[in-house]
Amino acid sequence: MLAVLCSSLLLVAMDATILNVALPSLIADLQPDALQQLWIIDVYGLVLGGLLVTTGGVGDRYGRKRLFLAGFVLFGIASVLAATADSSAQLIAGRVLLAIGGAMVMPSTLSLIRNIFHDPHERTLAIGVWAAVAGAGAAIGPLVGGILVEEYDWSAAFWVNVPVVVVTVVAGVFLLPEFKDAGHGRLDWAGAALSVAGIIALAWGIKNLAKNGPEAGGLLTLAAGLVLLALFTRRQLGLADPLLDVRLFRRPAFTAAALATLMAMLAIGAALFLLSLWMQYVHGYSPSEAGLRTLPVALAGLAGSLSAPWLMRHAGVRATMTSGLAAITAGFLILALSPEPTTYPYVAVIFVAMGLGEGIAITTAAAVLVSAVPAERAGQAGAVSETSYELGVGLGVAFLGSVHAAAYASHMTGHPAKARDSIGEAAELGDPAVLEAARAAFDSALTTTSWVSVGIVGTVTILVAALVPRGFKATSAH
Repeated sequence: MLAVLCSSLLLVAMDATILNVALPSLIADLQPDALQQLWIIDVYGLVLGGLLVTTGGVGDRYGRKRLFLAGFVLFGIASVLAATADSSAQLIAGRVLLAIGGAMVMPSTLSLIRNIFHDPHERTLAIGVWAAVAGAGAAIGPLVGGILVEEYDWSAAFWVNVPVVVVTVVAGVFLLPEFKDAGHGRLDWAGAALSVAGIIALAWGIKNLAKNGPEAGGLLTLAAGLVLLALFTRRQLGLADPLLDVRLFRRPAFTAAALATLMAMLAIGAALFLLSLWMQYVHGYSPSEAGLRTLPVALAGLAGSLSAPWLMRHAGVRATMTSGLAAITAGFLILALSPEPTTYPYVAVIFVAMGLGEGIAITTAAAVLVSAVPAERAGQAGAVSETSYELGVGLGVAFLGSVHAAAYASHMTGHPAKARDSIGEAAELGDPAVLEAARAAFDSALTTTSWVSVGIVGTVTILVAALVPRGFKATSAH
């Protein structure tokens, strides 16, 4: 059963990053502009993050197995739509549908684990395996994507989903038990609408502000998102059977776990995206060579996730979660201080630090979130965990990707306007001098973005240390 859940999670997680190394091939074929390029990458995480609270509530009420299977079927259909895209608009539409299917699958995996594994230690180990697969999926996405792009083309990154979907759905029908709680009331559709609109507006506003500065459209959208989420919170506090029990955030450890997941993935999601482009455009690696060089993230993440249950038992939740976040911070600090032009050996060390830190921190955070809710509300824990994870990745690409783009453009003053938009467009000009300048600008912008990431993850490390009580155990709540 755990294998069925993890195979689906692997696929959904891979799709968050599989296009990173396929982007140059995709750009050459579909000719998307700079804004379309960014949306092709980050619309998946933003839509996925916006829907997870709602789908977690649907699973609790109508059955987690049913939601899981329906979502994975939709995921397969959306993969075909994306693979056959002949325009940027169709590809973005396919990615949106992939996100909807993924939103139905991801909270179901964690909530089913909460219901299948009743022993706290077994559950923590299962969560460790779950987190390892999620992290490995995001990390090996570029490797799989690179191999497929070289052998076929960028559409193969979507075609590969289809056979896995068929096998997993068939296995899931026969192997997975159904869990739902008859005590739940009707789904709060008004609350669901507020949640989805609020999260997406918040993400959109942050994206616009990061790209365009404090202009009216971005500020209004951000404000609208905050208002919608405030209305959602107020509505949930007044319901006997809320879509999301926001009172859980009154527990410092629960808030720390959600915050750690969000901010860690914000930094790591952007780093994987930018370093994949760096390896291809700055160092000239092929897609498969670039993907292979991201493998240290997956291996280190696997080691971190599988070691987290042992660390929690012996060192405690607070020490384990903060040590994971500190490792991520150290990785970005190394990248920020590395001499320019940056070389791959530095990046390999950074990948190991990020992977190990992510595996430890995200596994610990997931265990805290799951232990905070009773079994019948497991979908809520899954929703908070996955919303933090996926929204973090989406916001990271949007925010830190925009920070990098602004820094890159500032270093390209005096060069053609097209070259200032992105290094990909600079490469298309065919001018060696412009491309060399673009490579240096991209590298310098990477240093700037790394310092911002150090500030973000370093701050959240201190907050987590302050919020998690000394001696807190992830298995203490049932």
